[in-house]
Amino acid sequence: MFHRSLPIPPDIQDTFFLWGSRQTGKTTFLLERFPGALRFDLLKSRDFVRFSRDPESLGQQLLALPARPPLVLIDEIQKVPQLLDEVQRLMVEHGFVFGLCGSSARKLRRGHANLLGGRALRFEMFGLTTQEVGDQADVVRFVKHGVLPRHYLALNPEPPLRAYVEDYLRLEVAQEGLVRNLNAFYDFLRAAALGDTEILNFENVARECGVSAPTVREHYQILVDTLLGAFVPAFTSRAKRRVIQAPKFFFHDVGTVNTLARRRGLEPGQEVFGKAFENWICHELRAHASYSGLHYELRYWRLATGTEVDFILGDLEAAIEVKATERVRPQYLAGLRAIQEEHPSVGPRILVCLEGTPRQLDDGILVLPALEFLKRLWAGEIL
Repeated sequence: MFHRSLPIPPDIQDTFFLWGSRQTGKTTFLLERFPGALRFDLLKSRDFVRFSRDPESLGQQLLALPARPPLVLIDEIQKVPQLLDEVQRLMVEHGFVFGLCGSSARKLRRGHANLLGGRALRFEMFGLTTQEVGDQADVVRFVKHGVLPRHYLALNPEPPLRAYVEDYLRLEVAQEGLVRNLNAFYDFLRAAALGDTEILNFENVARECGVSAPTVREHYQILVDTLLGAFVPAFTSRAKRRVIQAPKFFFHDVGTVNTLARRRGLEPGQEVFGKAFENWICHELRAHASYSGLHYELRYWRLATGTEVDFILGDLEAAIEVKATERVRPQYLAGLRAIQEEHPSVGPRILVCLEGTPRQLDDGILVLPALEFLKRLWAGEIL
C-alpha cells in the first residue's frame, strides 16, 4: 500500500541486517522487495526450536536445495544468536546472501554474538514518513495515530496501540528477561512517555518510579536497544555562553507515547499536541537522515537562560524550531535568532508550524507549514 523509502536495492549482493521496532513493516517490505527469497521466521516455534538446538541444520538445508535462492531471509535473528556463526560460514564458504531482520540487537550485543565482523551492511526501518504516504499525508492523523502503518490506517488507533504496548512488554521485555520487575518497568515507561521531548533528569524519573537512578539509566538503554526510542544529545560545540548538556529522549512512535501518557482527544492548540507534533517531526528527521544516506546527527541547543532550538542538523547545517501553532508569534523565533548570534555560520533557520503559507522573514528565518517543510526536506532542498 505504501512505497517504503528504505534504500535496499532489489539486486543487493551483500548480506545485511535490517533493524526496526515491531510493526514498522520490515517483513512486508522484505517480501515485496525480494519475492524470490527463502524465509525463516524465528517467531515460529518450529524454526526457533530447530535452529536453537542445531544451528548447522540451516546450512544442511540450504546446501541441499536444487537452486540457490537469491536471498535468505531470517526474521527475528536476535532470538537465536548462535545461528550467526553458521550464517557467516555459509557467506564465506558458499557465497550465500542473507537478510537478517530483527527488532532488537540488545541480546546480540550483550551476549557478544557474532555480528559478522563488518561483512554485513546495516539498515534501520522507521515508521511511515510523509514521503511514503504521499499526497494523503495528514499532520493531525500522524500526531494522533503515530507512524506505525497499522495504527496510522486504523479508524480508532487506541485498541491496536494498547495491544502494541502489551506485546512489547510481553515479547521484548518479559520473554527476553530484560528486567526483573515488569510492573516497575511499566511505571517507568509511563514516566518516560510523560517526559518525551524534554531534557532528561534521571534522578527525577527515578523518584517518580520508586527505583534507583542507575536502574532508570538501564531502562532507558533498554528502550534504545529495543528500538523504541533514542536520545537526542545537546549541541555544545564552540559554545560562547553556558549551554545545557543533558540529553533529551524521544520515542520513535508518537502513537506509543500517546498511549503510555494516556493522552485523549488530542487537538491542535493543546500543549500535549505540541509535544506530540515535535516528536513526529523528530521521527521524520531521523528517517530522512538514515534513508537519504546523509546520516547527519540530530541534536538540540539550549542556553542556560532557557532560550532553545529544538533540532540542530549535523554541524549547524540547519536549525529547526517546531511549534504546533497556526499563528507564529515573535517569541517563538528567539532561539533561531540567538543561535545565529552564537554561531553566525549556521545554515538555514526554519520554524516548522501549522500556518497555511510559507514565508521568509526579514532576518532570513523561514516559516514553513509542516508538510511543506517535509516536502522540501525529502526533496533535498534543506540539506
